[in-house]
Amino acid sequence: MGFFLMSRPILFLKYCNPQFNPGTASFTLVNNVIGKLSGLARLLCTKGVSRHALNDIRQRDFNIRERPSFPNSVFAAGTAKRTAEYQKRRAEAALQEEEPDIPRKKKSLEPPDHPLTASEWKCLKMTSSNPDRFDIRMMTSMVANGTDINVAKSLLAYIAMDTGTLSYELLLRYLTLCVGGGHHLEVFDMYNIMKNQFKTLDTGACSLFIKGFSRTERWKEGLNILENIKRAIMPSPRNYGDLIAGAVLHRDSATAWALYAELMEKGLTPNQEIWQTLFQCGLSLQGHEDQLKSILLHLRDNQIYPKETLATAVKAWFESLPDQKWSGNWSTSDPRGVCQSCHAKLESIQLSQEEYAQLKGSVMREVIQGRDVFKKTTPELLAVVSELERQGLVILVLGRKHMQRTSRSWDRHDMILIQQKAHCFFTENISEDDPFLLYATLHSGNHCNFVSRDLMRDHKACLTECATRRLFFKWQRGHQLVLNSYIPGNRVRFQRILSYDTIVQTNGGSWHIPYDAIGEERCTYEVPQKWLCITRTN
Repeated sequence: MGFFLMSRPILFLKYCNPQFNPGTASFTLVNNVIGKLSGLARLLCTKGVSRHALNDIRQRDFNIRERPSFPNSVFAAGTAKRTAEYQKRRAEAALQEEEPDIPRKKKSLEPPDHPLTASEWKCLKMTSSNPDRFDIRMMTSMVANGTDINVAKSLLAYIAMDTGTLSYELLLRYLTLCVGGGHHLEVFDMYNIMKNQFKTLDTGACSLFIKGFSRTERWKEGLNILENIKRAIMPSPRNYGDLIAGAVLHRDSATAWALYAELMEKGLTPNQEIWQTLFQCGLSLQGHEDQLKSILLHLRDNQIYPKETLATAVKAWFESLPDQKWSGNWSTSDPRGVCQSCHAKLESIQLSQEEYAQLKGSVMREVIQGRDVFKKTTPELLAVVSELERQGLVILVLGRKHMQRTSRSWDRHDMILIQQKAHCFFTENISEDDPFLLYATLHSGNHCNFVSRDLMRDHKACLTECATRRLFFKWQRGHQLVLNSYIPGNRVRFQRILSYDTIVQTNGGSWHIPYDAIGEERCTYEVPQKWLCITRTN
């Protein structure tokens, strides 16, 4: 397999051997920094080099090893965090060298640790930097610090005595403290007070009352509050989640599943706590097996990765099913896509023919021909790429005119060497070339890889349908090589491309569920590395 190097230029390189067939030869596209091309440019110019020597060069410097020295993919969970922490440490070290650490005085309103008298509150208010908003700021601080409820009550008593009234904003913050601290009697009192004092309650107050009531024997009153919210706006998934939790807590699985069905019908996205609650419900109340498995299929179809707490609930539910003998184990996969627990092969990362055709068409319509691209790029560039790709020519470089001049990033002589081996097309300097890298890769076939440090998030965002964006991400993880490091004269090394898809999968006799481990932060373009393996025991 040959491959391609790109700075902001795009260069296509097909591997040529005595049996070269443009229709079947695979090639890879690479996007790299032009400043690193100095040593490689001379390798691209093969004038005067024998065929055997040329093959040796290719095998030595352009071989994509099956087991690279850098074990993790750029898409592996935690990679971005580790990179950010490394860069932060470097920045902090540089900052410490430039200027001493100047302690900054913390400005915050700290709540007292015990109830105060009216005179004590008055004294504290007068010494505050903003006496007019003292009550709101103090109650907000109490919510943030989880202050004892009696301290908050003493503040309300002082404000009522001082001003003769309690504002809606202050009561709402106090209600937040009551709900967060599980003070059910206070929640009931606040419900009566606010209903009588105010004509209407905003959705924030209604949501707090739903949450507070759902944990008590009066949880069904939350259903009425939900109906009131529906008259004004669409309820939130959190509203449904609190009521589902209340129904499960009081062993009313029928109401819980009815609420979940309504949530899904409205097109709302459940939070993972809802799914966890339903699987925990399945532990104590048997039944709804098909509905619970449909949740797992929903995770698969929408490329959602459960948290470890949800995965634990799924594992417990499977193992609780009578007479089915399911067994769950925490596992990982090796680079070949083999589960280390049951040794089953995970699904391939490669797209089917139908999926590939759908993605290819969508990228062409929405990324290449989209309005934003053609504001910066000329249509002639696309025509050149298309024509040369159809002709099966060996090398095409798409670059910008400024590449033909010497700069600090590269020597013009390097570009002359590349031009001796490649067909070059230089566009205006404002042209955008990444979309055409994608175009050329996709139109070259499902076997074609590309190398780039750019994670293509902007281009993926151009795709309007969620399903197509998920296809793009799957294709990207299976075809994008990221250069790990390059030192002139040394072997080019790439981060690993995984051969398997990281997605919930089942074959009927087993389930493999990738999950986010506790304490591991994952960016949206990363995938988990931990798996829950669930199999039937004989």
